[in-house]
Amino acid sequence: MGFLEDFQASVEALPAMLHRNYSLMRELDKSLQGVQTENEQRCQQEIEDIKHGLESGRITYDPAKLKFSDEAIEEQKHCVRIADEKVALASQTYDLVDAHIQQLDQFMRKLEDLRQEKEAATTAAATAATSTPVAATVVPSAGTSTADITPKSGRSGERGRGGRKKTAKVPTEQPAPAIDLELPVDPNEPTYCLCNQVSYGEMVACDNSDCKIEWFHFGCVGLREQPKGKWYCPSCIGFQKKRKGKMGS
Repeated sequence: MGFLEDFQASVEALPAMLHRNYSLMRELDKSLQGVQTENEQRCQQEIEDIKHGLESGRITYDPAKLKFSDEAIEEQKHCVRIADEKVALASQTYDLVDAHIQQLDQFMRKLEDLRQEKEAATTAAATAATSTPVAATVVPSAGTSTADITPKSGRSGERGRGGRKKTAKVPTEQPAPAIDLELPVDPNEPTYCLCNQVSYGEMVACDNSDCKIEWFHFGCVGLREQPKGKWYCPSCIGFQKKRKGKMGS
């Protein structure tokens, strides 16, 4: 059941990944609201300036020239980029959860197949046991000696102690085959860690807010359990030591 253990480890890491994505979406949404508010104020002010210019005759009416400033247009484009990034992050989060659901469905189907195979093997073994012939007990009649009814071959392999025939052994149940699942890999799934692979098993987050990688697999950084207190990745630990050295000097 190695797959089950890997799946459990992957599910345990899922809440942390979802929390990270939701936090990023909240930050993007907050940033988007700020840029939108500034853009609305800028556009409103530019509209008022155009109105006053037309009323005073300082500006002539020319539809080709009456437009928002480059700053206002750039702010609008920036809002679109933030919104696109939010949509991409939401889609990535959905795909992450959906991949775990498909993985679980595939495992459940495989587990059901193994259960049916086990029941069939048990039924076959029980049928074989009930159909095994039982040796009849021979009672010597009057005037007949025990030696007269003993087979001439006298093989020890066919008769045990006391003249009883040995019971045939029932075949033992074969071990269930190992689960071999080939799961599709989503090329859009984000990668992490020093190995630049997708999330799996147990992962740890670097406490450096400026860390470029952020999340690492336990095995890649030599961990066996969740570290206590703050933890820094191999790339950020040197930076933290330099900072402490400068503060101490």
